[in-house]
Amino acid sequence: MVIIGIDLGTTNSLVSYWSDNGSMIIPNSLGENLTPSVVSVDDSGEILVGKVAKERQITHPHLSASVFKRHMGTKKYYKLGDKEFLPEELSSFIIRALKEDAEHYLKKEITEAVISVPAYFSDAQRKATKRAGELAGLKVDRLITEPTAAALAYGIHQKSADTKFLVFDLGGGTFDVSVLELFDDVMEVRAVAGDNYLGGEDFTDVLVTAFLKYHSLERENISEKSYFTLKKEAEIAKREFNDKKAVTMTCKMENETHEMHIDIEKYESLVKHLLNKLREPIERALKDASLHLSDLEHILLVGGATKLPIIRSFVSKLFGKLAYININPDEVVALGAGVQAELKGKSSCLKEMILTDVCPYTLGTSMSVKKSQGFYEPGHFLPIIERNTIIPVSKTERLYTLYDNQKLLNVDILQGESRLSKDNIFLGELNVPVPSKPAGEEAIDIRFTYDINGILEVEVTVVSTGVKKSIVIEKEPGHMPKEEIAQRLKELSHIKIHPRDNHENMLLIARGERLFEEITGEERMEISRLLREFEDALDKQDINIIKEERKKLKDIFDTIDTKGDF
Repeated sequence: MVIIGIDLGTTNSLVSYWSDNGSMIIPNSLGENLTPSVVSVDDSGEILVGKVAKERQITHPHLSASVFKRHMGTKKYYKLGDKEFLPEELSSFIIRALKEDAEHYLKKEITEAVISVPAYFSDAQRKATKRAGELAGLKVDRLITEPTAAALAYGIHQKSADTKFLVFDLGGGTFDVSVLELFDDVMEVRAVAGDNYLGGEDFTDVLVTAFLKYHSLERENISEKSYFTLKKEAEIAKREFNDKKAVTMTCKMENETHEMHIDIEKYESLVKHLLNKLREPIERALKDASLHLSDLEHILLVGGATKLPIIRSFVSKLFGKLAYININPDEVVALGAGVQAELKGKSSCLKEMILTDVCPYTLGTSMSVKKSQGFYEPGHFLPIIERNTIIPVSKTERLYTLYDNQKLLNVDILQGESRLSKDNIFLGELNVPVPSKPAGEEAIDIRFTYDINGILEVEVTVVSTGVKKSIVIEKEPGHMPKEEIAQRLKELSHIKIHPRDNHENMLLIARGERLFEEITGEERMEISRLLREFEDALDKQDINIIKEERKKLKDIFDTIDTKGDF
């Protein structure tokens, strides 16, 4: 039985298998390795996938969809004519096409696959990917993170010496950075970070925006057909910067031809904010892994967007060394998935090894904390499984009743890095009845178990009775759209809480919130405690006390900030 490896990409997808010559890419029906991750519906209602669908996106934008990987795990529906599809349903069409290509090429029925996912994919996104494979008729027991797949493709697992390396994975729609270590035939992911809304598409969209602005055009005033035509021209222009210092974009829109000349210096200035966004996840991953740049022996470039000279220049300057680009960045993840597929089949050709992964986001619940005034304030986040904890993992926290004769405990299941529960993603909840007793005499043990495929199970046990309730998270939490995030921030900015509208106080609280998200462990909980103390000082409205507490807290934050020099 042949197990195939699939790289389900935002822009392009590929399929591979293990042969006598190692992992090999299987060509599609057009004889090409890359299958565009685009789906379209033709006039008869049939589904078209790949290059044909990509072409139709320009001519029939209302019947086509792309970049839907960015919305995996959400309830976003794509309307194609009179049909509506979820992202995982559109992805299943891509996988089905890859499965058929593999069966045609190998002359065998394919029933099982290993599918790659971005390291920074959430629980919901991973499950949606698994569902996509199953909807395509494949058994998917194993998901592999893209950076781990890249490391397998480069054969790092075959090295005998211990090594630490970083995978810089910039695809069409997502950015992942992963720090890995190989030792004693164990490939361990030390830390992951990333941005599920940053990729090569954004470097294309910069040119689209610049073109529209240059001609004083508004996105909403041009047709979908004109927009996708412009986007195609922008993609061509972006690639022309590989060997040109200046390019000219020409696009016919609404029966009028428009043109824009742009040089590399201007383009670099336009994408500067995107390059800055790439730096933050790198810093976070290294800090979580307790490593410095000098500790890294290798840098691997993964993803089609890393072929851009502007990206390679950024990486070499940042790390002070040349990255590995021996394997085509478009194909490296698929090749690694093929290696993993063969490892799963326990081939004698490959050295036995153990692959470990980490939980990409912090998982926890809500708790109430005691304020200095003596009352309890609800809505504080209690991390149970910290981000970048090696999985599979199972951890337990004990919580107690807060009120006399309390009969029910509500356990929120949350995902995120924010100090307050409301700012994290709600995954689900359990309502647990407890015996009626005085406050603090009844307790529950909350156990979070996170497996190798990123599936979360939560079990709550009433300590006094042994009664258990459990849930495997099925709720689709999704991701808040950028517009909704911006609107939420705008709403919060108008809330005035005296005297927190003082700039210095607001800045210090924001800095504390940022540090809470950046670090883990006991130091993280210490920051939460310090912020509560500072908030208590603000509540007293005594200028001298606030000034004294502010200086003390600032000094502590300065010390913490200088620990993880980058």
